[in-house]
Amino acid sequence: MIEYFEDGMQSLRMTCYPPCPQPELVTGITPHSDPTILTFLLQLNGVDGLHISKDGCWFPVTILPDALVVNVGDILEIFSNGVYRSIEHRAIPNAEKERISIAFFIKPKREAYVGPSPSLINPQNPPLYKRVGMEQYVKDFFSRKLNGKTYLQHMRISDE
Repeated sequence: MIEYFEDGMQSLRMTCYPPCPQPELVTGITPHSDPTILTFLLQLNGVDGLHISKDGCWFPVTILPDALVVNVGDILEIFSNGVYRSIEHRAIPNAEKERISIAFFIKPKREAYVGPSPSLINPQNPPLYKRVGMEQYVKDFFSRKLNGKTYLQHMRISDE
């Protein structure tokens, strides 16, 4: 897996959600999972707004001071053949305060191939996901609307 990180891609996104008097009527960032290996999130000013989905229900993530939130991304789920599960999440604004977050995304290099690790595949554990070049993976992911984990489902072999 080390070859995934050599000359890999990293990106940083800072997001500011202004206060919204009716936050239940809007979504700051629609539900999605990240097209990454890992995402590190710093919720900078201590204002809640990150929610994760579990069993069809949304749960707020409680902010711990000086702590990072680490999300498993779709690429790690694919690479681990489903052993590690990516996290569907969303962000909503706060009614009274602005929310500021900084996300750091770690992805494989563009020349890498995204697919289950060959060391995890055997007759008892067949591949669950397709194999595709990282450049094509990113292009296809961002050509779609953020909508839950639909792109990850598209990558499943059972969808063919």
